[in-house]
Amino acid sequence: MNSTIQAVLAAIASFFVITLIFSFIYFICRTTRKHHRPDLESRNRTRAIRTVPDLATSSSFISVAESQLFDPSLTQIEMSDLVKATRNFSPDLIVGDGSFGLVYKANLPSGVTVAVKKLGVDAFQGYREFRAEMETLGKIRHENIVQFFGYCATGSDRILIYEFIEKGSLDQWLYDTSSENDTSSLSWQTRINIIKGVAKGLQFMHNLETPIIHRDIKASNVLLDSNFEAHVADFGLARRIDGAHSHVSTQVAGTMGYMPPEYFYGAPAATVMGDVYSFGTLMFEVATSKRPNWPMKDEHGKEIRLVEWATRMVSQNREMEMVDVGLPREELKDTEVLEFFKIATFCTTESHKLRPSMNEVVELLDRVQDEATN
Repeated sequence: MNSTIQAVLAAIASFFVITLIFSFIYFICRTTRKHHRPDLESRNRTRAIRTVPDLATSSSFISVAESQLFDPSLTQIEMSDLVKATRNFSPDLIVGDGSFGLVYKANLPSGVTVAVKKLGVDAFQGYREFRAEMETLGKIRHENIVQFFGYCATGSDRILIYEFIEKGSLDQWLYDTSSENDTSSLSWQTRINIIKGVAKGLQFMHNLETPIIHRDIKASNVLLDSNFEAHVADFGLARRIDGAHSHVSTQVAGTMGYMPPEYFYGAPAATVMGDVYSFGTLMFEVATSKRPNWPMKDEHGKEIRLVEWATRMVSQNREMEMVDVGLPREELKDTEVLEFFKIATFCTTESHKLRPSMNEVVELLDRVQDEATN
């Protein structure tokens, strides 16, 4: 065999041997990888499981049904009672859209009619904090605040139970022309009385040992009873009580058009003066029947908000022009209308430090009514 053939055969043999060696190494590596992978996957699964919150021990979850009532005249209410009373929360029984949930009319087995609010997931907080706030609200009794009867909680479902106020919201009476509401029932004196009722409700809450801020005063959160007396609704749901201080420290919230300017300038927390501003805005709304959160146009065609427009009109002594055109002019007294708008302007002062307290507001409104009767 010549040397050339020997060289070729040697090269082929070497290639074959090297291929076998690399194949053997590759096989060993694959086997080793497969042997260790279950342990790695097991560790990954364990790590993933540990990062999932334990709902059974979390303060934001309650694994058993619980209900609590704060009105002794009501018998014990279970979640099943509320489901039945609302026909499984039928849309036909919706009577309002409160903060963090829809409100339904419910006729309980005892014959009592109540309003129930089914909280949405956005309202959730730690269960201990939720229960503490509910107990605080359950102790509140005031003629101008919707009474809180109690709550039911099952799993992640939380239902609040309130007294049912017959005539619905002030918003409906001001604007809902498609309903049976007769806006002529809202005379000038009735509107003043409604505003005074809201003021007294706020005054009471702001002067508790630990004050409570509403944070969302608006026409849809004022309910009217059969005598057109005002009852402030949705109190306390959107706020947190700071038990360690004599004031409330809470995050900013509210509805566009009613929110005070400091909230847009980076105010770190809501204050009672934020409620005062929203109340002043409500005063303008009740007197003019114009929505604060809808843009309107001034005499130059520029878009402007209600508070800005009303403040400008007051500065021009044009208060009488602002009053709802549907109100009979013969029932209006110039001095009374002027004082009413003066108080509203005072409450909506841009600087929160210059706004009156609700104690002052109630005193000023009392004077308006006293002067009207004299």
